[in-house]
Amino acid sequence: MTATIVPQATTTEAPPARRIVRPIPTTRLVTVELRKMFNTRSGFWMLISIGVLLVIAAGSVLIFAPDSDVTYKSFATASGFPMSVILPMIAILAVTSEWSQRSGLTTFTLVPSRERVVGAKAIATLLVGLGSVAVAFAVGALANVAGSALAGVDTVWDISLSMAPQMVLGNLVGMAIGFTLGVVLRNSAAAIVGYFVVSLVMPGILVLLAQVREWFLDLQPWIDWNYTQVALFEGATNTGEEWAMLASTTTIWIVIPLVVALLSLRRSEVK
Repeated sequence: MTATIVPQATTTEAPPARRIVRPIPTTRLVTVELRKMFNTRSGFWMLISIGVLLVIAAGSVLIFAPDSDVTYKSFATASGFPMSVILPMIAILAVTSEWSQRSGLTTFTLVPSRERVVGAKAIATLLVGLGSVAVAFAVGALANVAGSALAGVDTVWDISLSMAPQMVLGNLVGMAIGFTLGVVLRNSAAAIVGYFVVSLVMPGILVLLAQVREWFLDLQPWIDWNYTQVALFEGATNTGEEWAMLASTTTIWIVIPLVVALLSLRRSEVK
């Protein structure tokens, strides 16, 4: 009996096509970060407090300010004061919540590129800041019309088109400082305390140093971010040198720490 060997049939099936994984669009990441800022209890009440304090600030001008100070600038300045404190807190919590609530374990698993997550948080923070400042200007305008009518004086619009963008930028700079501290420290309590130290304690130390050391007097505007921020709030940043001072303080207090923190963030563990 003879055995017959039958050769196996060769197959020419094509290999399975590779699945193309597309990155999550930046717009979706920004939308998610905005939802986080509104959905969390701390972020929600921070945003609510902005609206409440805007009304209280406008009312305080009507009650306590003399008739000569019932102007648009007075209402806008009063409305901007609570925002200069609350907006940096919102920026801090937008970053540190990933570590304090350990939601970063999920976030960085779904989006491994941590730089993109931080970038989306920065864009969301910027949008919230712009929206809040726009509301403040609107509340100030309504209060100015109503206040001048109640006081029986002419309605004064004393904020020029060149001053308004500087006031907006001043609020965004303060918000960026808070955001930077959040990325650097990644702890809510530490970042909030750090912000008050940087915004309240450090400027006083630099002013005192400028008074006792003459050589530091000319150097202070180039390294004191509070000095350049106040100039923005007053609409007094007009010359090329003043804008250069703003660029210098922004680089020292925002750009350099943020770059260093992002490099560290790549390997940090979410605990």
